[in-house]
Amino acid sequence: MTYTQLTVFGVLSVVALDLYVFKTKILLRRVFWTSYSIVIFFQLVTNGILTGFGIVEYNGNAIIGSSTPSDSSPAFIGDGRLVFAPIEDLLFGFCLVVLTLTIWVWLGRIGVQREPMSGPPRQSVKRFLGSK
Repeated sequence: MTYTQLTVFGVLSVVALDLYVFKTKILLRRVFWTSYSIVIFFQLVTNGILTGFGIVEYNGNAIIGSSTPSDSSPAFIGDGRLVFAPIEDLLFGFCLVVLTLTIWVWLGRIGVQREPMSGPPRQSVKRFLGSK
């Protein structure tokens, strides 16, 4: 599979998990899209640095755009790229953020670790450690 195919599969899977499997509906919330605009800005900065300076290179057969010769940098915008990085990177980042938030909200809904773990130790912990 190409990076493009994996990314499209990932986006479809994450949307299905959010809306139909876990039913957290993160993608339907305005606060998600507002927050995601901040995330995507920094993702573009990071991807731009990594691909613009040639630290990360992509095979042109695996992405929407083409590969660039090693003696020249990739296009800033165009040829399937945005701020030097392939469009697929933005979609892959979207999958990571949405899946993380979906699982986080779902775990909260089913009651996993409702009680905060910060602060002074609880009585049961004090008894276990032998302190008074």
